[in-house]
Amino acid sequence: MTPDSALGAHISVEEALRGIVGPSHVRPGVAGDVVAGVPAQLVVEPGNESELAAVLRYANENDLRAAPRGGGTKLSWGNPPARVDVIVSTARLDQIIEHAWTDMTVTVEAGCTMRILQERLAQHGQRLALDALWAERATVGGVVSANDSGALRLRFGGLRDLIIGVTLALPDGTLARSGGKVVKNVAGYDLPKLATGALGTLGVITRATFRLHPMPKNARTLSISAPGLAEMQHCLAAIQDSQLAPSAVQARISEQTPPEIDVLFEGTPQGLDAQEARLHDLAEPMPLAQGDSAVWAARERLWLNAKAAAIAKVSLLPAEIATVFDTVRRLASEHGANWAAVVQATGLGLLRLEGPPEALHASLEDLRDVLERDGGSLVVLSHPIEMSPLDAWGSNGDAEPLMRAIKRQLDPKSTLNPGRFVGGI
Repeated sequence: MTPDSALGAHISVEEALRGIVGPSHVRPGVAGDVVAGVPAQLVVEPGNESELAAVLRYANENDLRAAPRGGGTKLSWGNPPARVDVIVSTARLDQIIEHAWTDMTVTVEAGCTMRILQERLAQHGQRLALDALWAERATVGGVVSANDSGALRLRFGGLRDLIIGVTLALPDGTLARSGGKVVKNVAGYDLPKLATGALGTLGVITRATFRLHPMPKNARTLSISAPGLAEMQHCLAAIQDSQLAPSAVQARISEQTPPEIDVLFEGTPQGLDAQEARLHDLAEPMPLAQGDSAVWAARERLWLNAKAAAIAKVSLLPAEIATVFDTVRRLASEHGANWAAVVQATGLGLLRLEGPPEALHASLEDLRDVLERDGGSLVVLSHPIEMSPLDAWGSNGDAEPLMRAIKRQLDPKSTLNPGRFVGGI
């Protein structure tokens, strides 16, 4: 194709998309319109589900590659896609469709931010019990696609436990719905769980329905200072094995400071006092103090100046936290890297590594080998551009054939985010 014909094809694509969503909602990609480092040619903002489905159908029929985008907070996650012809933004799909507060469910469009959703729910004393990163910018669709959750999953479960319905725009233009606003509805193909964590490779989430929980009337954060990893592990195990009912437990670990354990209790003042007294007994002789609720933003602080660091999501057995981070300490020292981590009591955590690019690559590679050998995982979420390429996902085990079969069924032409997910899906 000659440059002139290529330009003509590009213009015709832009004109066609303008015909679907309106002339003011299609624009050329700019420097900030990248997906895992790959620049986009066009950005399209549909105004409703039908327009979004029509955009995907056009892309699918014309051999274009599309990438969904919400708030853009996690566009570095995953492998670089093969190419990005069109970013499909959900910015205009931002409405809370129905808050059935008596049923404790909410249906919300994908482009609504988590903060706006939580503020609306709080007016009725309810919440989506999910502590996603960057709630002021992260959108419902993006959070579900990335399967992002924090320490509250200890008590309330992860996203797959909270989502009960979803609408997906498939590449062929179909709007597929599954689940519903009734919490006990389990009939039909389980699209909600399938879409959660798929990173937009199967369909574009247009709306989702969640189960809700009451807002706590009182909350208290307590922090325990542990002298070392072994004491931290013993304390975490004691909390898990006790009759305590924390809403969240996390450990903050780094090479420079002793471990800190944060515990969140929610309930009545009397109940909080009783739980604090019991936790004090479990923690002895380690000091316990009422902490600042800001400690629950520790995951976000790991992302400060993220371009200078490698950040990975780790998954491990809760009983192996101390062992794994003793290995992190050793590997980082061997390769000349600095590190810090925030790990939930469930065994999920974020690890930040700083150092020369070759040190980061070697540390991540060695730690992934250790984790995968014991049934865990390491997913690279972000790394400096100077670091040599490293697959974001690592080993996919025996699940890859099934995942590829699902991809072929829902997106046979690899229109959505080709190459970005596990195994290059």
